[in-house]
Amino acid sequence: MRDVLEELALRWTAGESVGVGTVVATFSSAPRPPGAAMLVDQGGAVVGSVSGGCVEGAVYELAQRVVAEDAPVLQRYGVSDDDAFAVGLTCGGILDVYVEKVDATTFPQFAEVVESVRAERPVAVVTVVEHPDADRLGRRLVLWPDRASGSLGSARLDDAVVDDARGMLATGRTGVLHYGPDGQRRGDGATVFVNSFEPPPRMLVFGAIDFASAMARQGAFLGYRVTVCDARPVFATASRFPDADEVVVDWPHRYLAAEAAAGRVDERTVVAVLTHDPKFDVPLLEVALRLPLAYVGAMGSRRTHDDRLARLREAGVTEEEIGLLSSPIGLDLGARTPEETAVSIAAEIIALRWGGRGERLTATDGAIHR
Repeated sequence: MRDVLEELALRWTAGESVGVGTVVATFSSAPRPPGAAMLVDQGGAVVGSVSGGCVEGAVYELAQRVVAEDAPVLQRYGVSDDDAFAVGLTCGGILDVYVEKVDATTFPQFAEVVESVRAERPVAVVTVVEHPDADRLGRRLVLWPDRASGSLGSARLDDAVVDDARGMLATGRTGVLHYGPDGQRRGDGATVFVNSFEPPPRMLVFGAIDFASAMARQGAFLGYRVTVCDARPVFATASRFPDADEVVVDWPHRYLAAEAAAGRVDERTVVAVLTHDPKFDVPLLEVALRLPLAYVGAMGSRRTHDDRLARLREAGVTEEEIGLLSSPIGLDLGARTPEETAVSIAAEIIALRWGGRGERLTATDGAIHR
């Protein structure tokens, strides 16, 4: 829902009722992930996408019907359906799309959700998308780390979901959970969709050079909150890095240690060390390689890399910690320019995140999406 949140907020505030289709589960090569959403307003305007174009027409018609009839629907589109090619889902994937009417009556906590997302405070929206009791369908529970609002229809189901959904929120995961009709953990029949709105992950770029500018632009494009840090105030200026969310003048190792101590980095944070200067690199990497980060990469030639490893070992960094370092940084794309290098680094980050091998798809077999 994040991709249609602001448009939905405008219509919710205006008192409109709109149809919202949300991908709640995917199988095989589905084109959009759980949480992708499409809004259809009273005038027939469409915002967002659930499939990149494959099933939008079918979801559009279903959304209009749901608003008129005031009854949510969980609909599956995929190769197992007779309508698969009719609706255009020829990629071989399967989508479960939950379509509902959203307005101030069906979603009274929506304003609080929007406020939390804008303030970058973690919040999750839990919705019953499948249940043997039709009256439970569409029941909603909104969760924050320290409180909850709403109910899914029974205290037992609420208790079970609160524990599980908070775990998903803590790791930024969006998806479905299955229970018995009254929250039995070993049962089935009840499916709830947990839509997590965690703050965006951070990308910390160290070294205020031209490669950092390209990396900041690439990071912003991928949805990271980007910080560029350098100890040299003449280079670390906001005007040189317009795509960064913030530019910090500080010694890199001191800044990263302070951010970690304040709880502002986590297992989704990526670090790109672009300075290739040992007086900055080695103290910074000593800190970075001992933190639970998603990625730590360092730029430099093979010679710089070998010298860096020797200095890290002299500083007491273990072989296990050194094994976490991506150096030389990026994938072998033959990149030459700062922009191409930034794409190479971003490609490595994506590959490590999803378990990709960085090979040409034409030379591989099996599933495209893992």
